Amino acid sequence: MKNLIVILLVLFLSISCKKEVVKQPAKLIEKEKMIDIMYDLSLLEAMRYQKPLSLDSIENDPTKFILKKYKVDSLQFAQNNMYYASDYDNYKDMFDEVNKRISVNQRAADSLAKIDEKKAAKENKKKAAAVSKDSVKKTIPKVNIDSIKRAQMENRKKKL
Repeated sequence: MKNLIVILLVLFLSISCKKEVVKQPAKLIEKEKMIDIMYDLSLLEAMRYQKPLSLDSIENDPTKFILKKYKVDSLQFAQNNMYYASDYDNYKDMFDEVNKRISVNQRAADSLAKIDEKKAAKENKKKAAAVSKDSVKKTIPKVNIDSIKRAQMENRKKKL
């Protein structure tokens, strides 16, 4: 009898723990779409931190821009975010996916930046070479031989 009560108590506790803490919202955003929204919001936050003036062209609140892009209102996003956050493992997997995307794009951006730096360095070398050649030519004034002879003759006349 005591064993039956203990078994029922353990069974009851295990079933009650699986109850959802947050109810599923009426307008549930698909998991992939939610990951896309979280990715875009992460990029915007990074942009806001790195170069705050770069977001002036977007409306006053870049978050509203992203929510409009995915046709989601702020209340729907908040409810869905809370729903997905209530399941820690699932939410962590979503953020891991966002981090993977960011790292892939970061590697691509870094390689493009290196290519641009190499091109800029080559152009600077070409400009420096062109400037040094031109500067040598500009420092040597063109002299009219007739004017030199005239100046010498004038000096001789003055001495006499």
